Amino acid sequence: MENVEFQKVMAQIARARAGQRARRGVTLVEVLIVVAIMAVIAGGATLLVFPSFRKAKVEAAKVGADAVKQAAELWINMDAEGGACPTVKDLVETKKLDASKTDDPFNTPYRIVCEENGDVRVYSNGRDTKEGTPDDIRDDFKPSDIKRVAEL
Repeated sequence: MENVEFQKVMAQIARARAGQRARRGVTLVEVLIVVAIMAVIAGGATLLVFPSFRKAKVEAAKVGADAVKQAAELWINMDAEGGACPTVKDLVETKKLDASKTDDPFNTPYRIVCEENGDVRVYSNGRDTKEGTPDDIRDDFKPSDIKRVAEL
């Protein structure tokens, strides 16, 4: 009889300890392991997404340069006096270009260059924001040019 009561008491103690273990929560080590795993996953995702982000910025700069070129050609055909080459400021003042579209995705203004043969070229200085470097983006870039500049 005592043995049965002893076993009942021991079973109650075991259940109480199991309940305490279940309620204790997570330890600091377990939290740190989860945070480390999340950091590894985020780092891997960054490595996969970052090149696409760079390419998207180059593509956006090309599209913006093309829009500025169209506005410049319109300005030349309608408002030019004596074959003058427009500036971005001229295009905004004559409402040929929206003032919010004067800067490239790298936060520098587009450059308009009128060539001797009458062609208009619009450039973005690219990621380094310096004129005349290999990462400059033109309005007439092909997909292969976009890929090349994005990989620089």
